[in-house]
Amino acid sequence: MEPKKILIIDDELDFLSALQTTLERDQYQVVTASTKAEAQERIRLGEPDIVVLGTMSPRGEAASLQKWLKQNPRTKNSPLVVIDAPLEKRLLSGWSIDEGVQMEAQEYLTKPVEPASLLPLIQTLLERVVKRIRVLIVDDHTVIRDGLRAVLTLQKDITVVGEAVDGKDAVEKTLQLLPDVVIMDIVMPVMNGLEATKQICKERPETKVVMLTQYDDEENILMSEQVGAYGFIPKRAASSQLITGVRSVYAGQRLQKPTAV
Repeated sequence: MEPKKILIIDDELDFLSALQTTLERDQYQVVTASTKAEAQERIRLGEPDIVVLGTMSPRGEAASLQKWLKQNPRTKNSPLVVIDAPLEKRLLSGWSIDEGVQMEAQEYLTKPVEPASLLPLIQTLLERVVKRIRVLIVDDHTVIRDGLRAVLTLQKDITVVGEAVDGKDAVEKTLQLLPDVVIMDIVMPVMNGLEATKQICKERPETKVVMLTQYDDEENILMSEQVGAYGFIPKRAASSQLITGVRSVYAGQRLQKPTAV
């Protein structure tokens, strides 16, 4: 099992280093940042399982980042632990009373905090996290989209983050919603699924694309592979293969070629 990823954001480098060492000793994958810009870049590169938001200067920066975290598709559901500055430093790098009232965090602590004391808290919060695979459905037929959504939303480990009606819409929604997996029809207006897949794989390679179409001939299968799709599921077999396919490509496994008809 892949180790849980923890993002620590704090501009006190000694505290940051000590907490990172403590967590890594417990086999967690730790990513660190000391500024808002660094934190946003780390999140762009990978979704954390939990965020520890410590002190940041100037005052208000931590609160500003917290609002961004709750709006970002990758972190809005991640548990958040806020570690405020001690009272004597709060005018420089802490939270104001008004900011604190609007805080959305699972836990609020005040420095000084011993890194070892955070371990039980982080372990408890991570145990509550159910990792959901974020899926975008792309098809120009409402009935198809509704059917796929109905099947996917029954799964505890899958969440449908959005729908797109053509290839152009799919590219835009992918960059906006940051899905883990895109279920992509091939034949659509405005931009077909093959061109959309090519653009998605270029602009957001972290997202895996699964082609879903009734035209499961050898040419479409080959072209899907060439543009970067992770697999190809015929619509005639969608109900039996869709869930397994989504989970497989999310795990980085390419799907076996279907038997062409």
